[in-house]
Amino acid sequence: MRIRVVLADDHAIVRQGLARVIQQAEDIEVVGQTSSGRDAVELVRTLGPDILITDISMPDLNGVEATRRILRERPQMRVIALSMHSSRQFVTEMFQAGAKGYLLKDCDCDELFQAIYAVAQGNCYVSPSIGDVIVDDLLSDKAASAPTASSVLTAREREVLQLMAEGRTTRQIALQLHISPKTVEAHRLRVMNKLDINNVAQLTKYAIQEGLTSPDI
Repeated sequence: MRIRVVLADDHAIVRQGLARVIQQAEDIEVVGQTSSGRDAVELVRTLGPDILITDISMPDLNGVEATRRILRERPQMRVIALSMHSSRQFVTEMFQAGAKGYLLKDCDCDELFQAIYAVAQGNCYVSPSIGDVIVDDLLSDKAASAPTASSVLTAREREVLQLMAEGRTTRQIALQLHISPKTVEAHRLRVMNKLDINNVAQLTKYAIQEGLTSPDI
């Protein structure tokens, strides 16, 4: 039985390269590709793949939030993060969201296949180069005690914050999320109050630091 995979990365060259590599395996099939987390949620819902391989920093909806949404609907889905970020924060956020694997983008083809097969069999996979991050978190309570965007803000507030940081206007956010501009403003005010930040520049900086968006989006 073939392993059906969906790829999510906002860089077309990365997605296409991954697809070409993965298709070399006779028992793995790439059934869909997308450039945003929001579309990844819809693709998984429509195609019902076995595994989603996703970047973390994507426009509209980042990989962490997309993973949370997908696993709420399909708890049996398996997600592998493929990211350039190796810091504790990003690794921890993805696994807390429910991912089963974490690869760095400089991994080789053999490691990619190793991760896919491990996760497809119900196991977890972490790149050896970031294994120390996981061990450190198990041995320390710092990660658990440090406040993060996911612990301070609601899912909707994180979504609004990401869109704000990516330059969307109140009206654009309202249209995209199918809510009223007044509701968007209410979310924005709550975000600012919770974070004790009163300007968009600092909110954008916070969103980047928390991995909600990327400076090159």
